[in-house]
Amino acid sequence: MNATDYDVIVIGGGQAGLATAYYLRRAGLSFVILDAGEAAGGAWVHTWDSLHLFSPAAFSSLPGWPMPAGDSDAFPTRDAVIDYLTRYEQRYGFAIERPCVVEAVEPVMDGLQVRLTTGRRLTTSAVVSATGTWSAPFVPTYPGQDQFRGIQLHSAFYQSPEPFRDKRVLVIGGGNSGAQIFAELAPVAAATWVTLQEPVFLPDDVDGRVLFERASARVRGEDGPAGFGDIVMVPPVKAARDRGILHAVRPFERFTPDGVIWPDGTASPVGAVIWCTGFRPETAHLQLLGCVESDGRIEVVDQRAVAQPRLWLAGYGNWTGAASATLIGAGRTARELAPRISDALVSEIRHAPVA
Repeated sequence: MNATDYDVIVIGGGQAGLATAYYLRRAGLSFVILDAGEAAGGAWVHTWDSLHLFSPAAFSSLPGWPMPAGDSDAFPTRDAVIDYLTRYEQRYGFAIERPCVVEAVEPVMDGLQVRLTTGRRLTTSAVVSATGTWSAPFVPTYPGQDQFRGIQLHSAFYQSPEPFRDKRVLVIGGGNSGAQIFAELAPVAAATWVTLQEPVFLPDDVDGRVLFERASARVRGEDGPAGFGDIVMVPPVKAARDRGILHAVRPFERFTPDGVIWPDGTASPVGAVIWCTGFRPETAHLQLLGCVESDGRIEVVDQRAVAQPRLWLAGYGNWTGAASATLIGAGRTARELAPRISDALVSEIRHAPVA
């Protein structure tokens, strides 16, 4: 095996990248994290100001160092998570280069080459792509959408309710982001929550730990507990329920220039639409490896790309490990990932031809 700059290059310095780094160090592998962000925090720096975690701090930690519990809030805020991730990488002193944007990863003799937008090139025996999904927001297509003159904003770019004060707003999406954003918009705007099905909520005394266990069960092919929803009753959502406004309606049929038409033919004026409709994997930088599918996913077995065995994936969702897009899930999947990479590199050396 020829010499490379690193045993492993980790692309992405958010929670999945940091958890992977923790276990790569324990495995004795040389690595660097390349992060496109200006500062620590990964995708959390782009979330809305009032976002709350779905689980308490004790169940939202990366390996080695628990997230400090807040003084009064059982569900840590977005700012608390950013502070934790910042201090976490400082605590362990990982080699992180930022801002550092990866343009492409391509195969070279006995390894992979990572090409940066600056023109710099690094070689490595393996790549862990941990860029997540934030930079690939998904917006569904509706008839007349391109004619709508109001504001359309994905939740990835939503910050606070103030720009929407006194507007007629549709919040579209039945997950936790839709519930939280609707809950804080409703007091200041004429907001309507639009979901495909009637949203189902977790009981007040159940938090995101249940979501993690359910995701793990699905990956194992098991059925989750009956009678549970997916929306966690964090404080803003509870407050909306207690005010009697936490209700959703089924989707409209089409846009008009000034609003939407509902299934019964009723026309409603709308000034803004906030799409809480999820994300796709950000894997454009892996296109030259010939393994990216049309939806951005990559076929993997145990987090290893089937079509490119030097490529590993972390943090994109259940297909790269149970609940791997969560803080607790990132750590658990990284614990399995690093030994797999180490074993693969040892096997490569063992079977390399003798010069």
